[in-house]
Amino acid sequence: MRAILWTVLLVLSAGCVKRYGDQPALAFDDLPYVGDSGNAWPLKSVTLPGAQQRHGLSTAPNLSFVELNEGGAQTVVFLHGLGSYLKFWRSQLDATAAKGYRVIAIDQLGFGKSDKPAGFPYTTEAFAENVVELLELLKIDSAILVGHSMGGQTALSTAIRFPERVQALVLASPAGFELFSGREQKWFKNVYSRSLVKDADEEAIWGAIRYLNFQHWTPAYEWLVEERVRLAKNPTFDAYAYAQVRSVEGLAKNDFVRESLPKVKAPTVIIYGTGDRLIPNAYLHGGRTATTMESGHEQIAGSALVPLAGCGHTVQLDCAPEFNAALFAFLAKQPVPVKPEAPPSEPAKNAD
Repeated sequence: MRAILWTVLLVLSAGCVKRYGDQPALAFDDLPYVGDSGNAWPLKSVTLPGAQQRHGLSTAPNLSFVELNEGGAQTVVFLHGLGSYLKFWRSQLDATAAKGYRVIAIDQLGFGKSDKPAGFPYTTEAFAENVVELLELLKIDSAILVGHSMGGQTALSTAIRFPERVQALVLASPAGFELFSGREQKWFKNVYSRSLVKDADEEAIWGAIRYLNFQHWTPAYEWLVEERVRLAKNPTFDAYAYAQVRSVEGLAKNDFVRESLPKVKAPTVIIYGTGDRLIPNAYLHGGRTATTMESGHEQIAGSALVPLAGCGHTVQLDCAPEFNAALFAFLAKQPVPVKPEAPPSEPAKNAD
């Protein structure tokens, strides 16, 4: 199965491409976190004692995130997808902050510059608990969640389990709607291994990123390939590969989210590309992206569905202007939450 998969990707990625295999290894901590403007984002981190307690970890893991425009009246939290990190929102973070929103983008545990503890379960339910714990630590009552792919399933899990924390949902090519049979879940567990992630050759990486995620590839996206190739040469990549394998298993076991979609009460928009090659899974059961997205839309009362014609799975990069237009149109409709006034304090009594 592994040989078949890589053969397919090699065929898909045929052609002249730039190679990065001779470049030095790159550590996650050295990744440049910059937006489209080229300006670096300030990186922050918090420890998650709740995650340590929930999962019996030996230490409290560190979660890395970017925060922009801290004084914004509404908070928008961006959640990345599988195999990625917060920089996949490089076309959205600065633009959203410029609209006046407080912007937070998370590197989930196991990804990017966050810790990658082996004892963490790497399910979207556990990721959702991380989101809520971060909001609590930052004293944010509720936020608008914007999630891509796996981040979309995480956002849905958060909205279902912690509705008071979620003001609205923006689901970008979300996972969570697709049905995986027990046999297909078992296939993921048996086939998708750490070595499959770590030992992927450069042609396969080009195919996986360029073909499976994009319809409008340009050289501006080559950083995606370069970083992936060079990161795999660093010993710290093993922990990431393990996290990705566990996350794939967690994504396939999506019954809780899929069966609980009618419980989502937050205003929701689903933005997806009609040229998505990853959802639904073409290797297991195929189908139409529109059908999968419509199934989720039908179950989330009052949700809006925005198909972007000819756009790929990583829709926020592949069709950034169109995605941003849909994102900001939805955000503009969300009222600023009104915080309840604190009760007046009683006047101090004079001492006799």
